[in-house]
Amino acid sequence: MEALDPVLLSRIQFGFTISFHILFPAFTIGLAAWLAVLELLWWLRDRAIYGEISRLWTKVFAVSFGMGVVSGIVLSYEFGTNWSVLSERAGNILGPLLSYEVLTAFFLEAGFIGVMLWGRDRVPRPVHVLSACIVALGTLISAFWILSANSWMQTPQGYVLQDGVFHPIDWTAIVFNPSFPYRFMHMVAAAFLTTAFVVGGIGAWYLLSGRRADHGRIMVGMAVSIIVWLAPLQIVLGDMHGLNVRDHQPAKLAAMEGHWETQRGAPLILVAWPDMAREINHFELAIPRIGSLILTHSWDGEITGLKAFAPQDRPYAPIVFWSFRLMVGVGMLMILVAALSAWLFLRKRLFDSRWFLRLLVLCSPLGFVAVIAGWVTAEVGRQPWVVYGLVRTSDAVSPVPGGSVAASLILFVLVYGVIFGAGLYYIAKVIRQGSAGSLPEPEPMAPRRPMAAADYGD
Repeated sequence: MEALDPVLLSRIQFGFTISFHILFPAFTIGLAAWLAVLELLWWLRDRAIYGEISRLWTKVFAVSFGMGVVSGIVLSYEFGTNWSVLSERAGNILGPLLSYEVLTAFFLEAGFIGVMLWGRDRVPRPVHVLSACIVALGTLISAFWILSANSWMQTPQGYVLQDGVFHPIDWTAIVFNPSFPYRFMHMVAAAFLTTAFVVGGIGAWYLLSGRRADHGRIMVGMAVSIIVWLAPLQIVLGDMHGLNVRDHQPAKLAAMEGHWETQRGAPLILVAWPDMAREINHFELAIPRIGSLILTHSWDGEITGLKAFAPQDRPYAPIVFWSFRLMVGVGMLMILVAALSAWLFLRKRLFDSRWFLRLLVLCSPLGFVAVIAGWVTAEVGRQPWVVYGLVRTSDAVSPVPGGSVAASLILFVLVYGVIFGAGLYYIAKVIRQGSAGSLPEPEPMAPRRPMAAADYGD
């Protein structure tokens, strides 16, 4: 292996850039939907407080959406600069899927986001509400196509190989490949949970600080109303996705669970350190038979171990094993927050239990942590394949020297640190100003009745 291995460096560069990028769609998908709900409530209930909250979070959405677009463009270029062989071999399938995302989602968002951001006081309120709903729909359509393309790389079908090049023969099979429905539902749920925890955390911070408490109550109330049912549902969706991985990517599942031997009645391994060289686990702590119960829904179900695959066909188990446990651990913490939310709501203590509000603030980044951990599990678990079982990652990289990739990686780290650091600083500033009450009063077009003081209640 070269001192500067272009394959490893290209993987690190793509992993770094996509880790930055995925944070923003994971946030804006849920945020766009929440803004659409706020706009609908403002229009239907005619309460100014919904317009105020929407005005604040629209600014946050604008910056997050912009950073997501910019970071996504970089990934598109990397398909040519770092992964040109993949583009050459799978471009007949990946190219149209990514183009559909631009044509059906990006153009839709671009056509209405201007009305959403700057038309609040310039167009009739129903038109502004419609623009917010269409932008929210656009974010979901974008996720649909991107996840379809990525899922095809995980579970390819609907193609024929000719001279090493993939040619589509069934677009329905390509788009709705075996893993796509589960990955799409799991990712969209993760995006909504990510937004809910951020909004809930900021709302809790408003309540704790005693500023904009009316805004904080609505943010916390709406956030926990999503968390309380979506966090448990996400576990169900994750189980469905896990069963799909068992059927289509057994090596990935073996790495996730830390199983080396194929066995019936497999244990649930809670903690361990998989040793790739010796093919054993160090420091293993396991619960007998529970692994088979979870993964096959049977006490005696058979689980395929990593030893069933050639060493060169195995993912790097330590990363997959621990990233998966980090994701699941965050999911369990989300369920705890959901249970506490329901309990406090029934006791009518949701907004004045300061210990719980502090917990919400601390849990604000949980969604982002879970998304990154889940993405690492999916992508590292797919290795050593870039198209699972068909094209190796080492065969898909561009013929460029490792030094060039290293130089661009360093440049990306520096540029991303400056640009996205500035963006996050601005978002934090907007949120702080909102808590201080510096938002201008909304000026709705032709309200159905004059605003009254009672409209500003919770």
